[in-house]
Amino acid sequence: MAIKIDKDCCVGCAACVDACPVGVIEMVDGKADPVRNDDCTSCGVCVETCPVNCIELAD
Repeated sequence: MAIKIDKDCCVGCAACVDACPVGVIEMVDGKADPVRNDDCTSCGVCVETCPVNCIELAD
């Protein structure tokens, strides 16, 4: 499994970047981007951390 980030919703706070224990998420053009999504462990920490609920676990 991996994550999906709604970039239209993302406010660029980078909370998910700091929270991700495996470093899957990076900031790209001021928005969170799961650049290493294949390494995602689906722990859900980023989902819980996002203050605007823009991240979800995806199949």
